[in-house]
Order: sequence, then structure tokens, then C-alpha cells
Amino acid sequence: MTLSHPPLSPQWHAALRAASPVLWLRPDRAAPAEAAPYTLADVEAAQARFARFAPLLAELFPELRATDGVIESPVLAAPRMQAALKLPEASGRLWLKADHALPVAGSIKARGGIHEVLEFTETLALARGLIAPGDDYRRLAEPRARACFAQYQVAVGSTGNLGLSIGVIASALGFRAAVHMSADAKAWKKARLRARGVEVVEHPGDYEKAVAAGRRQVEADPHGYFVDDERSASLFLGYAAAALTLRGQLDAAGIRVDAEHPLFVYLPCGVGGAPGGIAYGLSLLYGAHAHCFFAEPVQSPCFLLRMMAGAGQLPGLPVPPSVYDIGLNNQTEADGLAVPRASDLAYAAVGGTLAGAYTVADDTLYADLARLHDTEGLRIEPSAAAGFDGPRHLLGSTAGQDWLRTQGLLPHMARATHLAWTTGGLFVPADEYERFLRRGHALAAGN
Repeated sequence: MTLSHPPLSPQWHAALRAASPVLWLRPDRAAPAEAAPYTLADVEAAQARFARFAPLLAELFPELRATDGVIESPVLAAPRMQAALKLPEASGRLWLKADHALPVAGSIKARGGIHEVLEFTETLALARGLIAPGDDYRRLAEPRARACFAQYQVAVGSTGNLGLSIGVIASALGFRAAVHMSADAKAWKKARLRARGVEVVEHPGDYEKAVAAGRRQVEADPHGYFVDDERSASLFLGYAAAALTLRGQLDAAGIRVDAEHPLFVYLPCGVGGAPGGIAYGLSLLYGAHAHCFFAEPVQSPCFLLRMMAGAGQLPGLPVPPSVYDIGLNNQTEADGLAVPRASDLAYAAVGGTLAGAYTVADDTLYADLARLHDTEGLRIEPSAAAGFDGPRHLLGSTAGQDWLRTQGLLPHMARATHLAWTTGGLFVPADEYERFLRRGHALAAGN
């Protein structure tokens, strides 16, 4: 079902409650300057922090030595996946931003999560005289620095991938690391954290409850620091810095982004921080020429509901709404996207600038995971496949075509770039991935 932005209809509400895939399109996008208090300089400062820490990161993580401590992923053309998805070449080319292959943490969370821990580390190290501005940050691997960091705990509440990024970097720097995980977090992610010496605290219930429990625990620790996925500007800006690198990668690939060469970006969304930061960074760089869409599971469309509430389309429901408020259960195989309520910070920043949002069934995630394996030879986790349904929604529906027409985009679609952001999968165990693949092949064969 696809609708643009009319008043809420009974059919639309029924489709959401029934967990049917939907596409929501926004005709009235705000300019980035109206949306959040962050500037391009703030995003560039986050990128500069990564650069200052790069020599230390190369020392701490052998997999970063070849890149001199830079944590980045490639942009890849995906012509065979485009053919498998039956996306017409006349509507543009499909590319991937391969964050499923990000080193150290194996997901998009390596961006925001690692940035926030680095910012905390830098602030603490400067205050304690461990470094001075302009110093070589490799000094922070020396015994004096590690003894200082060992006095502090860094904690986070997570369904999986953010916990991996926080736990791995905090532990490597010498902090006591704790990850509060919800019941739906994958067992292999918990095992990987424990193998790194990270304390894993399991909580019954969902993501919100794990975050709340972690926040309470850290508040009682005078040397505790809590990474708050729902409220953190540092996480947000760490994600936003990806837009700066992406601009260089698109330039190197000969991909233009302007009025005649529109960019469509499809971002899997949980609480909204990672896709929100990236979308915000892209809006700063490309303005109205970058059209970002959030992808969510049919049982967990928290950001879609928040945007609808902001548009006055959810009368009678609380603001901000939860997926439970419309009878959904927040259960999905896409564990990193199983979030009942959107981040207010992310919504305030990008809720007005997004082109739209759509929902994806778990079966579709698995089928597209298998298609990507068979066509491009790439291994991702189910949540990372959410981006591939966006071009099908947009290009294959009447409402999508109508929206492109009203936005003045139809004449330029042959020169469009469709970028699916693959957000995780590098560290999925082989047996787990084979299970994904078998299910995906069975589902793809039935389509």
C-alpha cells in the first residue's frame, strides 16, 4: 500500500495495524537549517576527531593498519542486484554503501558509537593532562592513560550492533565496558562482546527497557558514562560525518548529485540516530537534491509513526507514539531495528527533511539478503537488506510515480543514483549466515 501525505484514512491506519508494507511520502520538505542546531562545521569537527585518533586506532586494531586507522566502507555498483530486483535502468542505477563491511564493529554503528567513545576519551584525556592539543594520540595507549581509563565505565543500552561498537572500542581503550541488551539481541553478538571482556547485562523486554536500565545503572556510578542512543548529539554527528566521505566517493566514481542527477538514499532505521545523522549530513551537502528514505520492519515502524504524528495524522495517539499504541508487537528478525519509539533528537533534526519512509516484511529482508549474495557475492544481516525495498516501492507504485512527478524528478530519473545503505553483517557467524541464506533462497524462489 502506498500513500503520499493526505489526511489519515481508515485504509492507511488499517494497513499499519495489519503490519502490511506501506510507503509514506512527504511533499513539504524543510531546509536543513530549519531542522536542527547542528552545522556543517559540527560535522567536520566529528570527522577531524576521527582523524586525530586514526594513528591510535591503527595501533589498537590490526585490521586498520592498511588504512592508517581510517574506518570506512566502499561504494559499490550493483547492476546484477538491480536486475534481480527488476528495477528499470531507465529509472537510474543502483549502488551500495557497504557499511556491512565496516571494520572493528562490522556495522554502521562503528561510526556514531566509536565517535562518541572517542569524544569522551578525548575530553577526559585533555582534562587529566594525558595529552595536549596537537599531541600524538598514540600516547593514550600508554600505561598511564590506560590506568586512568580503567577507573571509568562506559555503558550503553542496545539490541546488538551499537553495543558491539561501544563495547569493542571502550574495551580496547582500557575502559570498563558494559552493554545492557534487550531479550531480542542475538546470542552471537552477546558472545562476541563477552569474548572482548565486555560485561553483558541482559534484560527482559525490548530496546527501550534495556536503555532505561542502563541509564539508571550508570547514574549511580560517579565514574560512569552512558552512551544514550535516544538523545546523543555525539552519536548523531559521528554518523553525519559519513556524508563527507560519501561525497568524495561519489565524486571519485563520477556520480554527480544536482537537480538533473538526483540521489535517492535508502537507510534502515531503528531509533533513528544512525540514518538520521547520515540524512542530515547529506542534506547539508546536497540540499533538496538528496532524497532520503527510512526503512523499518512492518512491526517496528517507530520513525514512520513519529513523522505521521508530527503531520497530525495520528489523532488520539500520544506524541511521541509507540508502535505498541497501534497494536504492533515490535517483533522482527531485524534485531537492530526492533525499536518501539523514535529518538526525539533524530526526529527534530531530520523529520522535516526526509523524503519518506516505508516498511518491510521480514520475509522480504531474507529474500533480498539471498539475492544480494547470489548477484553481488555480499554477506549482510537481515536488517541490512531493508534498503532494497525502497526503490521497488518508489519506482513500482502509482503513488511513487506521482510523487516523483510532483517533485519534478521524472524527467531526470535516467540519471538518478539509488544508494542502498547496507548497515551490518561482517561478523555474523557462518552457521547463522547459512541459516539466513537458506531461508532467503526459499522465499526468493517463491516470488
